[in-house]
Amino acid sequence: MSRHNGTVFIVDDDDDFRDSMQWLLESDDLPVQSFSSARDFLSNYKGDKGCMLLDVRMPEINGLALQQIMLERDIRLPIVVLSGHGDIPMAVTAMKNGAIDFLEKPFDDEVLIPLVQNALKKADEMFADRQQQEQVRKLYDSLSRREREVMALVVSGKANREIAEELGISPKTVEVHRSRVMSKMRAESLPELVNQSAQL
Repeated sequence: MSRHNGTVFIVDDDDDFRDSMQWLLESDDLPVQSFSSARDFLSNYKGDKGCMLLDVRMPEINGLALQQIMLERDIRLPIVVLSGHGDIPMAVTAMKNGAIDFLEKPFDDEVLIPLVQNALKKADEMFADRQQQEQVRKLYDSLSRREREVMALVVSGKANREIAEELGISPKTVEVHRSRVMSKMRAESLPELVNQSAQL
């Protein structure tokens, strides 16, 4: 089975269940950190890449509330929701909020490992996407104010002549700015520049 770098974060208030999951995952050579509450996780999470196994029904801050807090704090982890028999509606809501899968308790051990491997693969993709976004943001930050104005109008589909009229500069000057924008953004084509703009 393919390996992915990343930690499995278990957030569940049931000590025995949490310990058994940790033992199972560690026996498959997966790094694990477990937390007995949402508050415990939020206090100790250091921004590491990985995925989360999240119990929906917990005291104080339940799984759905933790999802919302993670969104607000820009903590991006693929989440597999764990739900008891009565918690299916909550699990469905969690899926709508971005969880990638859910497991109904009790479940077979063999079911868990492939789900976690899939979540870690997703974490790899999310990490790569984030690095790409940060790179685009750095390139964008290198543009002058005028170059940003030109870029915004270029990606909105306006021709050089229209941009010149809107900004009160000559079409030739627009061409110069446009060329600089493409160079600084390292964009090979207009579609690539549009795609970069969407990541900002």
